[in-house]
Amino acid sequence: MARLSRSLLIFGGFFALLGTAFYPIYFRPLMNIDKYKKEQSINRADVIQEEVQPTGLKVWSDPFGRK
Repeated sequence: MARLSRSLLIFGGFFALLGTAFYPIYFRPLMNIDKYKKEQSINRADVIQEEVQPTGLKVWSDPFGRK
């Protein structure tokens, strides 16, 4: 029984660590879409797409846009 508890504790700790690592990377931006849209519009205000976009590639689109 102690061996099972130790295994569950190890795997549970591993998944908790993964969840803690993925929260700010993946889930937080999904829950605060407006904040990140505003930040990106400020960051891209001085960028002229025609000057930085190579020919033949798709033009930038809203990464938070829903289909």
